[in-house]
Amino acid sequence: MRFLWTAVFAFAFTLCFGQSQKATDTADAWLTVNNFDDSYRGENEIRIGFWNLENLFHPSDDSLKNDDSFTPSGNNHFNWYKYNKKLKNLSKVITAVGGWEPIEIMGFCEVENKQVVEDLIYNTPLKKTNYGIIHVESPDNRGIDVALIYNRDKIKIDTFQAITVDFLEPDSRPTRDILHVEALFRKKKIHIFINHWPSRYGGHLVTVPKRNRAADILRSHVDSVFRSEPNANIAILGDFNDHPNDESMLEHLHAKTDTANLPDTALYNMMWPKMGSEGTHKYQGHWGILDQIVISGNLLHGTNGFKTTPENAVIFKAPFLLEEDRTHLGKKLNRTYIGMRYNGGYSDHLPILLDLQFLEKQAVK
Repeated sequence: MRFLWTAVFAFAFTLCFGQSQKATDTADAWLTVNNFDDSYRGENEIRIGFWNLENLFHPSDDSLKNDDSFTPSGNNHFNWYKYNKKLKNLSKVITAVGGWEPIEIMGFCEVENKQVVEDLIYNTPLKKTNYGIIHVESPDNRGIDVALIYNRDKIKIDTFQAITVDFLEPDSRPTRDILHVEALFRKKKIHIFINHWPSRYGGHLVTVPKRNRAADILRSHVDSVFRSEPNANIAILGDFNDHPNDESMLEHLHAKTDTANLPDTALYNMMWPKMGSEGTHKYQGHWGILDQIVISGNLLHGTNGFKTTPENAVIFKAPFLLEEDRTHLGKKLNRTYIGMRYNGGYSDHLPILLDLQFLEKQAVK
């Protein structure tokens, strides 16, 4: 088993980092900087990730969902060949983000149902890892959900729940749930929240209240966790459809941007230091950070069994996830679809990762 994984990871990293690429636009120079740690984590470290999978739909039609575009007869002509290629592409990335061992926990958004996640981890090379799935159907009209996979050889799940994001306006369309998972690594708990907040479709300003509402609901649940566990370890990951400096993150979630004098129970946005210099998503020629990692202060201080640093939050920018941007210059995401044109790529977002060190002596007190 170890030799099989070594061969797979060696192949993946040859594809990822075996080529020296020169950015065609100085604004994209950060894409050539390799700050990814591929070393073996072992028994005292875990990696948590998140990735928007860009419309991972099953080709079969679900009469209860608005998934017609992603069926063989739909506008995108999403057939079994394209579906299986998508799964293969995604599995290659999930293999690569782990480095020399499988990633311990990875959250997803834009998955249609549990079936597509099962196909991803059981019908691709990922089947060699003992992954489990956490998924709950959400009320989103398009049928897209959030989900989480975890390596059962290192991670145990205590409990999980789907948090409904309801809106005050009676005619509002339903959106994705927030997935709250209580995970255990060597019997030490970490609360993980996987998010996919309402999109900007229809206009940024018009949709701001929806994301603010999602932030308020998430913040309420975080506060509830702190009331029951005053020194809880919390990691919030997701596609927030807002940037770290938007009001949903700053004024509603209260994700702070400075580590100085940060209380254990405050939230800190690990993506704030990357603002203006990196991105996870490119829109109209500009990179932005819609995908973010927000953590409780005690994870920075190492006061409850785990410790990390802002440098341990990474945007995974392997070269094969990108292609030439002939419209805006530089690079863009190598997507599955561009509009309704099949591109055969990966996603319109880059994955994000966070490494946590387990403090063995401190954790057993």
